[in-house]
Amino acid sequence: MCGIVGYVGGRESLDVLMGGLRRLEYRGYDSAGVAVIDDGGNLETAKRAGKLQVLADELARHPLAGGTTGIGHTRWATHGGPTDRNAHPHLGDEGRLALIHNGIIENFSELKNELLAEGFAFESETDTEVAAVLLGREVHATGDLREAFRRTVARLEGAFTLLAVHRAEPGLVVGARRNSPLVIGLGDGENFLGSDVAAFIEYTKRAVAIGQDQIVAITADAVTVTDFGGAAVEVEPFEVAWDAAASEKGGWSSFMRKEVQEQPDAVANTIRGRIVDGQVVIPELEGLGDDVLRGIRRITVIACGTAAYAGMVAKYAIEQWARIPVEVELSHEFRYRDPVLEADTLVVSISQSGETMDTLMAVKYAREQGARTISICNTQGATIPRESDAVVYTHAGPEVAVASTKAFVAQITALYLFGLRLARVRGTLGDAALAEQLAELQAVPEKLGEVLEESDRVAQLAHWMADTRSVLFLGRHVGYPIAMEGALKLKELAYIHAEGFAAGELKHGPIALIEPGQPVFVVVPSPRGSATLHPKVVSNIQEIRARGARVIAIAEAGDAAVLPFADEVIRIPLAGPLFEPLLAVVPLQVFAMELSTAKGLDVDQPRNLAKSVTVE
Repeated sequence: MCGIVGYVGGRESLDVLMGGLRRLEYRGYDSAGVAVIDDGGNLETAKRAGKLQVLADELARHPLAGGTTGIGHTRWATHGGPTDRNAHPHLGDEGRLALIHNGIIENFSELKNELLAEGFAFESETDTEVAAVLLGREVHATGDLREAFRRTVARLEGAFTLLAVHRAEPGLVVGARRNSPLVIGLGDGENFLGSDVAAFIEYTKRAVAIGQDQIVAITADAVTVTDFGGAAVEVEPFEVAWDAAASEKGGWSSFMRKEVQEQPDAVANTIRGRIVDGQVVIPELEGLGDDVLRGIRRITVIACGTAAYAGMVAKYAIEQWARIPVEVELSHEFRYRDPVLEADTLVVSISQSGETMDTLMAVKYAREQGARTISICNTQGATIPRESDAVVYTHAGPEVAVASTKAFVAQITALYLFGLRLARVRGTLGDAALAEQLAELQAVPEKLGEVLEESDRVAQLAHWMADTRSVLFLGRHVGYPIAMEGALKLKELAYIHAEGFAAGELKHGPIALIEPGQPVFVVVPSPRGSATLHPKVVSNIQEIRARGARVIAIAEAGDAAVLPFADEVIRIPLAGPLFEPLLAVVPLQVFAMELSTAKGLDVDQPRNLAKSVTVE
């Protein structure tokens, strides 16, 4: 989950490294560090615990010498606490080389004991320093950084992306990846490495994704990619679809506030070009022909966190439209229970980054078992799409805030497009029904804009409730996963107890939590499309209100039935029942963000969390 960046070229490397780390800090912010080499082969490092600004302040007080080669790291702590000595880079070969790492080296203890027995010493508690010392030993033995690096990574087990530099070879950065992301940025007289394209998007939009068990060496004028055995690997560049401005705050007080406001565009961009002459057209699905889609008998959605709730929402829609049974499973549970997968099972993975380790390993497992796989992803060149038979990209643009917002609505949108395509191929939706659903989907961006325009009341409620210690969320049907997503956002951002329940479960236990003053958000289904569910949810509201709860209802415009029983009603525009979740989630996002702000917390970088979970 750490962020890494490497550079060789004609620029001052420290400027490139610090700029890249600022754009990657969402991946980890326990500590940060850099290593630079000048043309004379002098290696200097600086690293500090805390957020990147702590390192920046240190560099302002004690500048490093200039250099055009360097590596930088921002850390999410795994082995060893967030301290100065555990921060990366770590040194080897008696301080002549520096190494940074994202991931977990599972056999570090065995390797460390081997090195200790040979007389090597260690300064940190990290697994990363073991790799640095091992690499230093190999460099001493071979005199060649590339060969030493190849020998080193061949001995490592687990998940890792490594970058290294050595003072004897200025102008060279070597990197490797296994089960952890690494991308090359191709420049003119300069080249870059990064955890994702945000690391170098300020300088180039041409990129190459490194494959599993591959090694890269960059100089100012050349890029070489090999496998772990040393055989050359052909790579295919791609063009990044967004620019550096998209990854900046652009005047907003936080990335999350900016990304909440970008949700209409995220949905519109995910739809754009995919509805043609009343049909859903998804060119990325060409890897799975219509005959394959017609033969699918069961769908399993795998994801983690917010992405799993997007899958739960889509389950209702896909089953209704395509008449295929859909189950939603947490990726980290999926492959460990020996699931039943067959050739006519379609496994749909959802990951904003495309690097979520639990989901990646579940996709690999599904393919080994003979299932077909599709990924829903927001990041070009990511690993999960490359491991899947096909991909439906969302076009939400970069999402920097750790708590997902626009990626969530874009994921639902992409899943809906897939569901409608599947329904058309299978003949379960006629022309009129398909046209109706497509019209509803195309109307979502404008309606999202309306919800955002009326969000001041939600912000006011959040600031009034700044001292709240517990909030409950209730929903039914598609409102149920939205209730759980609302609770997750509040836990992530405000660090208070929050739970989302299926409203029908209320009398089976959760109602015991209700006491006078307990805030409860209720996602109310439309009385137009949910004639059976609507009165049941209104009854739930009456039950909790009778026990002293403070009820905040998310209800569609014109729903008068909730007024006598709710303390506050947040209105959303009229929409079809399956499209209401895309609107109802926004007030819950805003509430969590504003409550966190009222408490003086960092909404972009919540404690203990990182954006891309690249370890199991």
